[in-house]
Amino acid sequence: MTLYKILIVDDEEMIRRLISKYAVFEGHTVEEACDGMEAVSKCRNGDYDIVICDIMMPELDGFSACREIRRFSDIPIIMLSARGEEYDKINGFGLGIDDYVVKPFSPKELMMRIDAIMKRVNARKDTVEEAKDVFTLGGLKADLSARIVYIDGSRADMSPKEYDLFFYMLKNKNIALSREKLITEVWGYDYYGDDRTLDTHIKLLRKSLGPYAKYIVTLRGVGYRFDTEA
Repeated sequence: MTLYKILIVDDEEMIRRLISKYAVFEGHTVEEACDGMEAVSKCRNGDYDIVICDIMMPELDGFSACREIRRFSDIPIIMLSARGEEYDKINGFGLGIDDYVVKPFSPKELMMRIDAIMKRVNARKDTVEEAKDVFTLGGLKADLSARIVYIDGSRADMSPKEYDLFFYMLKNKNIALSREKLITEVWGYDYYGDDRTLDTHIKLLRKSLGPYAKYIVTLRGVGYRFDTEA
């Protein structure tokens, strides 16, 4: 089992202790922060593998802390919240978080989510084969090796997961991709999240693509397809 250095961010000491207890039991190294300001500072100066961050906190809320962290780091982030509204999830995923967990939660499941996320992150780092081509469709240009997308000459601002989803669809353009296939290939075989996460990311991706969102076609009862003839 691979062990990780985890930063737990929550203004509730009981929550921090609960997560820390399970993480340490599994052999992980843990540090804590009680608000967003402290979390950002620790991420600037520390070397963590993953961050677990609450949303509602004093000084600096979780969304703002995530936004600041994303300015200088692509460290995986799991967001915790007592609310499960779609708006909060879309906001979080739009900022580049990797998972969203609603309180109350199972600490054991949280540890499994951490392991699943880190496996995907490490798999990307270990991948030697990487597409070298540039995809162009009208004013849409995607450099797959550099992970850069241009919309009518302007660079698109996408979250890491949006890039993963978009590039997978590009590599399999004009092919019907089932929901299960997309979740398996983009999130991993051992993904424990809600499959509505896929729909949320499709919404975000379409927004990022602007006028070229039309090429992502919904296949009712099946999934999606990037259709160059749409």
